[in-house]
Amino acid sequence: MKQSEIWLVNLNPTIGTEINKTRPCLVIGDDTIGKLKSKTVLPITGWSETYSFVPWMVKCEPTKDNHLTKDSAIDTFQIRNLSTKRFIKKIGVIDSELLFVVHSIVAQTLSVRYKLVVD
Repeated sequence: MKQSEIWLVNLNPTIGTEINKTRPCLVIGDDTIGKLKSKTVLPITGWSETYSFVPWMVKCEPTKDNHLTKDSAIDTFQIRNLSTKRFIKKIGVIDSELLFVVHSIVAQTLSVRYKLVVD
């Protein structure tokens, strides 16, 4: 389970407005500081045109690499750390450009005040 991979993940049980069900999630955490039995992920849901006006929803169109079946939204506001036991199977991977956009939006949702630098 590596950064930029999309996995099918069981998000239940949830509380309140947390996104639920078994659904694709994008792994955004990196293992460079240590391998843990949990991963930082963002849930993915079907795209709605109303998300065009929501700054934390990142559009992700289906590609041969990500294996999504429809236009989708990566919900950067619903960031969470999950046990790897919730991960069912790898679906695909996103490219580095989209990962950079996702990281930038996550930084905005957390009010991080620095510039992201690409290696």
